[in-house]
Amino acid sequence: MSGDEWESLCDGCGRCCLNKLEEEDTGDIYFTHVGCKLLDGATCACKDYTNRSDKVPDCVRLTPANVRTLNWLPPSCGYKLVAEGRDLYWWHPLVSGDPDTVHEAGVSVRGRVEGSEEQIPDEELENHIVQWPAQLPKRARLKRRPKD
Repeated sequence: MSGDEWESLCDGCGRCCLNKLEEEDTGDIYFTHVGCKLLDGATCACKDYTNRSDKVPDCVRLTPANVRTLNWLPPSCGYKLVAEGRDLYWWHPLVSGDPDTVHEAGVSVRGRVEGSEEQIPDEELENHIVQWPAQLPKRARLKRRPKD
């Protein structure tokens, strides 16, 4: 798979760009609705994707080698699905041909980011834990795009 093909597996949901907390004793991951300082909550895209590693040193680049080992990827992640030999969902832009279907299906972070890590201090993150990033909305689980 070429670099461009690999990058096309990103559905543009922005869930991986939400801050997460890890329980030290259990390794459990808890998502927050607090975004990386580079996450644009309206477009669900990185504000400086090319330079993200320089601006956010702990930004994890997803690769075919590491995607299977990352326990914090959301269940809907295209990288994760392909690595597990599973099909992409109907709303994935590679399937639908439309980058807006990820928002239509309710999978993206659009309208759900409460602030950035620059606005909300680390010591307050546990007050911002949410369940939805680790879940797949009912509409998104359908086998095909619903007819409205």
